[in-house]
Amino acid sequence: MSFTPFNAPLLGGLLGDPKAVAFFSVKADLDCMIRFEVALAKAEAAQGLIPAEAAQAIAKGLEGFDPDVRAIGAATARDGLAVPELVRQMRAAIGEPHAAHLHFGSTSQDLIDTSLVIRIKGLCGLLESRLLQAESELERLERAFGGNFLMARTRMQAAIPVTVADRIAAWRQPLAEHRSRLSELKPRLLCLQFGGAAGTLDKLADKAEPVAEELANLLGLNVPARNWHTDRSAIAEFANWLSTVTGSLGKIGQDVALMAQNGIDEIALSGTGGSSAMPHKQNPVLAETLVTLARFNATQLAGMHHALVHEQERSGAAWTLEWMLLPQMCVATGAATRNAVALLHGVTGVGRQAL
Repeated sequence: MSFTPFNAPLLGGLLGDPKAVAFFSVKADLDCMIRFEVALAKAEAAQGLIPAEAAQAIAKGLEGFDPDVRAIGAATARDGLAVPELVRQMRAAIGEPHAAHLHFGSTSQDLIDTSLVIRIKGLCGLLESRLLQAESELERLERAFGGNFLMARTRMQAAIPVTVADRIAAWRQPLAEHRSRLSELKPRLLCLQFGGAAGTLDKLADKAEPVAEELANLLGLNVPARNWHTDRSAIAEFANWLSTVTGSLGKIGQDVALMAQNGIDEIALSGTGGSSAMPHKQNPVLAETLVTLARFNATQLAGMHHALVHEQERSGAAWTLEWMLLPQMCVATGAATRNAVALLHGVTGVGRQAL
């Protein structure tokens, strides 16, 4: 059994999503941190906080910079953060006399949180696209089979006949609502983190606001009303959103698996899974994974709410817990959206023309 299923050789194809995993690679994370430092130097030079030639030297010195990941990992075991060693390596790459101007007024959390938000922004685009694809597949099924009938079941017992369109509507509407909720969340979620040592940007004095505005603009992020070092509510909202998305897709998966049971036979699927002992079986594997991923995210969500509790001006413990949980929830949601689109695309029939 692999330590994590999401990019493991045996389980990655079932439960993972390479496109979502890519947002949480070491390279993606470090690239975003380096991008932060280059943008910060430009913003500070524009306000006269560092020399213009220093910002130019920082940009040039970090162009094509390839960090020593092994050394950063070893230092993280000591420092609890990747940034101190990363900054040391960046300064060595920039060289004197301009290296000292790198990272001016910033802190490790600014880099780590902003890197996370930049990558979440990319992930949101992927998930929104997949949700739209799933809705499109459901619309296709409604057009093809919406007038057919199937048996409604309450508490898993036969109730009354309904149309396929009735059940598809129950599947489709939550997906549109999830997209709407994400649009409402984005202004709070996709924000620059920039607070300096204790969240006050003390070294920047009266230049703090214009530097933050320019930095956010360069990175394509929103400017928060204040730093959010210890206010993780938007991150927790996003985790909740991820869980509700996988929950809705899990409901589709659960329904499809039940509809595909022998003797029920209310749905026809292509691309089903086989059995090593029973070659006659056609297992609804993709439907089952949607249920699994929904339950996985629901379980992680409690931990993300624990990670809301940060002591004083910064927490090591709560923040580290967030690092452990949120990427897995993101990749699980990526896998769920990918599998949902594939599952729905493989539906070749739903319901019966008459009961």
